[in-house]
This record gives sequence, structure tokens and C-alpha cells, in this order.
Amino acid sequence: MNLQAVWSIYRSEMRRFFRTITQSLISPVLSTSLYFIVFGAAIGSRIQEVEGISYGAFIVPGLIMLSVLTQSISNASFGIYFPKFIGSIYEVNAAPVSFIEIVLGYVGAAATKSMFIGLIILGTAFFFVDLTIQHPAAMVAFLTLTCISFSLFGFIIGLWSKNFEQLQLVPLLVITPLVFLGGSFYSISMLPEGWQTVALFNPVVYLISGFRWSFFGMADVNIAISLMMIALFLALCLGIIWWTFRTGFKIRS
Repeated sequence: MNLQAVWSIYRSEMRRFFRTITQSLISPVLSTSLYFIVFGAAIGSRIQEVEGISYGAFIVPGLIMLSVLTQSISNASFGIYFPKFIGSIYEVNAAPVSFIEIVLGYVGAAATKSMFIGLIILGTAFFFVDLTIQHPAAMVAFLTLTCISFSLFGFIIGLWSKNFEQLQLVPLLVITPLVFLGGSFYSISMLPEGWQTVALFNPVVYLISGFRWSFFGMADVNIAISLMMIALFLALCLGIIWWTFRTGFKIRS
């Protein structure tokens, strides 16, 4: 394992993050704060509680997931696409580093950025609502697995994208709608029975449900199933990345 190569890629990506701190950190935190104000105050005044939890506190896990998912994908996809765009990806391929070391560097940096943003938003939430975390270790574990999984997914998008527009398609047209429909602002138990069944086909439901369980000890889906779905998605992303580097698809051509 060439740890120096991993560290070089990781450090370069983290430096870019802090060079664009306004766009990378301040913007998502401000956007999430607006969600707290609009949903927590406006809608929260009409919906006092959801399953015994104040509505303002109930939406915190969903808001964190919304930011973490989109930021993980955006950071990882741009991180690997930009070297392709300027041509430096060929230098990386020619260097004595394996695909594992490349993935560790880029995905590790993207996951770190997303984790940092998620924790900042969590800290911000305490200014708006009274919040307790019943299972802090599980909360960190779910947050870490989510950051890594969706950074891997973003890495795949960056490898396969042909232009900057394609980088934005999946986060805007797929991930954001899935998060909004995945119980981020409501419990799926509030839906009609038929729509509850439909909601279970949304993979984001399992992420939000498990993450919300770590806060309040309640979940729409069994916690073991949520963990299994995250592990399955993680394994699938790793398999796709291995195949991409093994065949050189979208990398060497």
C-alpha cells in the first residue's frame, strides 16, 4: 500500500475544499438553516409532533441526510472528473499506484468533507431545536457509512460523466427527489398503506430510517434491514469501481 500516494491525493482534495470554503461549507449550512426556519417554524406550527417527537427535531436527521448525500456525490464526482477534464488522470494512471490507493485518496477526501458538513449541520440544529441523541455511536456509524457509500457512488458518476452537466444530473434529478420522498420530513407511517409499500422501494428510506433511529430510538424500517441495505449498496459501488478500473472503461479512452 502506497500510503504516500493516498495522502497526496487526499491532501490535494482537502486543500481544494478549504480554498472554496464558501461554496463547499457555508452554502450547504445556510441552505439547511433555511429548511429549519421554513419547515420547523412554518410547518412545525401546524404539525406539533410526529410519533411523540417535536416536528422541528424530527426533521433534523432527514435534513442532515439531504446535505450529506448531495455533498458526498458532488465532492467525489467533481474530484475525479476534474483530473479527467484537464488530462491529469493519465498521469495518475501512469504513476505506481493501484486503483485502491486512488479510490482511498479521492473517496476518503470526499467522505471527510461530507462528514464535516454533516457534523456542522448537526451542531447548527441545536440552535433551532431541543435535540437529544439516544445512540451517538450508531449515529456516527450511520453517518460514516452513508458518507463513504455515496462518495463511492459519486466517484462512479465522475468516472462515467462526459461533461459537467452530467455531474449534476443524478444529484438533482435522482437523489434530491428520493430524499424528499424518503421520509426526510415525515414518517412513512403517515402515508396511506399502498404508498407505504411503494416507499419501501426507495433506498433512501432505509438510510433516513436508520439514522433517525440513532437519534430517537424509533424507525420506519427495522434497523438490521437498514444496515443490510447500506452494506449492499456499499458492496455494489465497490464492485462497479473495481470493474471500471479493471477494464479501463471511461478512464483510458
